[in-house]
Amino acid sequence: MTAGGAAGGELAGHKIGILMESDFYEHEIWYYSYRFPEAGAEVDFLTRLWGQQSLTFTGHEYKAPFTCERSLEDLDDEALHGYSALIVPSAFVADRLRYSEHVTKPSPATELLRRAFADPTIVKGIICHGLWLAARLPELVRGRRLTCHPNLYGDALNMGATYVDEDVVVDGDLVTGRTGAQAGLFARTIIEQLASRAPRPGGNGFRPLVAAGRQGVAA
Repeated sequence: MTAGGAAGGELAGHKIGILMESDFYEHEIWYYSYRFPEAGAEVDFLTRLWGQQSLTFTGHEYKAPFTCERSLEDLDDEALHGYSALIVPSAFVADRLRYSEHVTKPSPATELLRRAFADPTIVKGIICHGLWLAARLPELVRGRRLTCHPNLYGDALNMGATYVDEDVVVDGDLVTGRTGAQAGLFARTIIEQLASRAPRPGGNGFRPLVAAGRQGVAA
């Protein structure tokens, strides 16, 4: 799914990529589907399509369907650098996307995250269990201040990160959130970070579609 941004919003000209897979937290994803376009940003939901034209995933709480048509594996450097932010959401999205057929090789999603971290002008947003996606490459967050789900406290320490007991933490180009319950604050913080930056040139040339109506999380 791709959602077009509202004309004249504070994030007009910005594009945000959000990783997706099954067992996502519905309220969080529905909220992003509305909130970022409301601020003017174009939003792409990205996943590993496994050679398919599209995949429909199932939510964790309500088993709600969500269809993705954008392959994260198709993002070359030019397309990636067209994004102002890349978000790894909560629930089991990261756990599913970190699967690799070769145990010694990072998954395509983890490689995408590595490429995004190599560019400090791209805001990286990781919330709750999204930190799982970086576990294979702990150097991405080593020495960084972050928050995450309390169950991942030990993981954060083992990755060399500095855990901060706050709902949302900003450390340069990295924005982290404690749990999906903080999706509103997390999104607002990312909007604030992007609003102070110029939109990135480039893009993928995909025509934006209007997001389907869904319930949201209060900001």
